[in-house]
Amino acid sequence: MPESRGDAGGEGSRTQARHQAIIATVKRQGYASNEELARLFDVAVQTIRRDIRTLDAAGEVLRHHGGASAPSSVENIAYPQRQIRNRGEKDAIGELAAAAIPDGASLFVNIGTTTEAFARALAGHKGLQVITNNLHVATLLAGSEDCRVVLTGGTVRVRDGGILGPDSLTMLSRYRADYGVIGISGIDEDGTLLDYDAEEIRASELIRANSRKIFLLADHTKFGRRPLMNAGSIAGVTAFFTDRTPPAPICEMLTAHDVALVLVGDDVRKRTI
Repeated sequence: MPESRGDAGGEGSRTQARHQAIIATVKRQGYASNEELARLFDVAVQTIRRDIRTLDAAGEVLRHHGGASAPSSVENIAYPQRQIRNRGEKDAIGELAAAAIPDGASLFVNIGTTTEAFARALAGHKGLQVITNNLHVATLLAGSEDCRVVLTGGTVRVRDGGILGPDSLTMLSRYRADYGVIGISGIDEDGTLLDYDAEEIRASELIRANSRKIFLLADHTKFGRRPLMNAGSIAGVTAFFTDRTPPAPICEMLTAHDVALVLVGDDVRKRTI
């Protein structure tokens, strides 16, 4: 029969345990209906619907009419959905990383909704030069007299404003910047960075190769998410900005390779990165 309300602490623990079990079930089966999950966990269908909405917002499952499926390893979530997913966490990560950028710096900024949050947080900086293959980042920064924006050539990807192709890669290779600020679609347990698009990965590789310091920005839902394509290793970045402590193997790799872990809530002004 449906779960009782119980005490607040116990209820929260049961909900969290059920969420983890739902994630495991959906990933194992590929898809599960709301009715199936309700029977499996002995709760009301309305409870499962709330669970699925929460897990969908966190990027753990994909919500459908009547059920949920596992996130795809070959296709990213649609850009409008990514814009609103974990918006608060992304904004906090962007503000944290922006606080580590000094006035007068040069920087690359690549494609992604977290790097767009970073661009919004650069308001107030002075004397910046930004090279980007992200049309949304260029639009966010182009109105500031204190920021010179270089937008790469190439083909605009309509679905998310990414600019890709040979012309974009050629322009990225012509610059060398103080900072490369990049996002990623997934981080495997061994620290491998994963993404969906070969052209996007090549652009990110050029940014990393031509940056003196590399800042990786990703919220906690990227831990354990497994897109199809290898995009390098977290060991190769200077600092990792995120909202929650990563799984232990990733933390161990960060320590072993002297990668700074910067968590939302840290006072980045007191750190040397």
